[in-house]
Order: sequence, then structure tokens, then C-alpha cells
Amino acid sequence: MNISVSPPHAPAADVERLISLVAMVEHTQRTEDVDGFLVLFDPDAVWITGGGRRLIGREAIATFTRAVLPGAMTGGSVRYDVAHIRFITPDVALTSVDQEYLTADGTPLTPRQLGRPTYVWRRQGTDWLITSGQNTTFVPD
Repeated sequence: MNISVSPPHAPAADVERLISLVAMVEHTQRTEDVDGFLVLFDPDAVWITGGGRRLIGREAIATFTRAVLPGAMTGGSVRYDVAHIRFITPDVALTSVDQEYLTADGTPLTPRQLGRPTYVWRRQGTDWLITSGQNTTFVPD
């Protein structure tokens, strides 16, 4: 996995933490862990779903997630690979992710189902929370 980071001298600990948080997003989706997913969000976060629905605030995100995540991974899986991290300020970062939905054994679906989620994180205390996210479908050439 080749991840670009901007600026290139960004603190390695922050880079590693953001990568691990995106891995938590993947894990909570794969295991359909609604509560684990929701703790990753700022209370006032904005989330744009893969279908283009705008959700404002953790409560709206929770209502939507509780309705769609349980059962979503039946017979399937998903993979998230961080492609780029951009530190906008020392306490605000963007992660650009390559996402692929898979069969339960990890085989890509036919046709492939890809996404390009983007998450904006803000450091709050000693950790990072998602303040904005957009899950965009991607169709390869």
C-alpha cells in the first residue's frame, strides 16, 4: 500500500493513528458494529451516504446507520485502503480512501463495486473524530 501524505513531514504518529481509525471504520462496517462506528463521529458531524443522502449530527447518522448497517454485510465484506492523507492544519486532516466491496471470502464482486470515501477528521483532546464524510461510488475506466 502506497499512501501519500501532505505535507510530507507530518507527524508519523498522527499518520499512523489516522490509518488505524480508517481501519476501525472498515472493521465496524464489516462486523456491522453500529455503536463502534458511531463513536468515530463528532457530535455535529456531517455525513453524505453512498446514495447521496446528507445527514447532519451524530443522532441523524445513528438513526440512518441503525437502519442500514445490520445485515448489510451478510454474505459479503469490504476493504478500505488509505490512499492519501492531507493535514489541513495540525488538528484537521483529510483521509482519502479506496474502498471495495467483496464476497465473504474476500473475492472482488463482479462487476466490481468500488467507492472513494473521504473523511475529514478533527483532533479532539488526544484523538481524532470524523467531522465530515462522503462515501462516493467509483466506476473504474
